[in-house]
Amino acid sequence: MQFEARLEWQRNGQDFLDQRYSRAHEWIFDGGLRVPASSSPLSVPLPMSVADNIDPEEALVAATSSCHMLFFLSIAARRGHVVESYTDSAVGLMEKNAEGRVAFTNITLRPQIVFGGSAWPSEEEIAAIHHEAHEKCYIANSLKAEITIEPAIEPDGSDELPEQTLG
Repeated sequence: MQFEARLEWQRNGQDFLDQRYSRAHEWIFDGGLRVPASSSPLSVPLPMSVADNIDPEEALVAATSSCHMLFFLSIAARRGHVVESYTDSAVGLMEKNAEGRVAFTNITLRPQIVFGGSAWPSEEEIAAIHHEAHEKCYIANSLKAEITIEPAIEPDGSDELPEQTLG
């Protein structure tokens, strides 16, 4: 399998050698989607960065979360569990690694999952589904960073329990 993305950046007459050029650029994907991108304002100060655009660091965290979710949904369905919704508030930590280079050292996934139907998984089965999803996730398998999964376990507050919210 091979995956491609195109990136476009233009200097547009800005000074370049003084490092005060815009880092704004676009990611173009095979379906035609164009995503405005930039360096993070935490890496390159404004106005050379564009705070509203996605940055590579956010994209890596989002890709990790998305990959895990997609495998989780597939595994849950295969096991007969209906997932009504899946929300994740993922956080990536960048710091100096063992080699002294700045890198992602940890990405923490905090999924909140609402189950429906009558075949609700136990907490142990949810943990097993998360473990299998992590083992199969291509993105996680490609990273040196530790991936931590902290599922939230919350009741939905209903006495009738038409859905179950678990992590």
